[in-house]
Amino acid sequence: MPRSENENDHSDIAINLRSPRLSDGAAMWRLTRDTGVLDLNSSYQYLLWCRDFSATSVAAVSDPDERLLGFITGFFRPDDPGTLLIWQVAVDDAARGRGLASRMLDHLVETTSAQYLETTVTDDNAASNRLFAALAERHGVPHNITPLFTPEIYPDEHETEYLHRIGPLVSAAQQNHPAAQPTLAVVR
Repeated sequence: MPRSENENDHSDIAINLRSPRLSDGAAMWRLTRDTGVLDLNSSYQYLLWCRDFSATSVAAVSDPDERLLGFITGFFRPDDPGTLLIWQVAVDDAARGRGLASRMLDHLVETTSAQYLETTVTDDNAASNRLFAALAERHGVPHNITPLFTPEIYPDEHETEYLHRIGPLVSAAQQNHPAAQPTLAVVR
């Protein structure tokens, strides 16, 4: 059964999960910049995200000082409203190694009406590939990977972004059913 907690009681840092607030936008931009690996969008974009997509995103903040330690931005696809697209996953160095990214993903699965979860990941991003494979395994659902954006369609140099489609996501009662077996299909 997936486990998502609002507080991290197994570390020296208590972490609460909640929807991002407008006041988190600047910290989200800084955290993205400081990772050194995520695509940095404009600060304006993070502010808009906190205003318009907070219900489909999550912020992980320390307790009691509300310092941003991680976030996931997501939105429901307009042409497929049952599919939650995960845009970015970021975790501060101080909170790494505590399963925070997994907890934030589980939180979104539990608090949204998503039937499917999608994201794109490059081949060389082993941590993200493991994160999304583990999500599918925890929830006992299929995980399909197909090329989505290939180098020839980019205006600049970019590796292939592979689409990860996970689901259908089911209720906790259904996922304990023995017939729910995770599968992985990779098309390259």
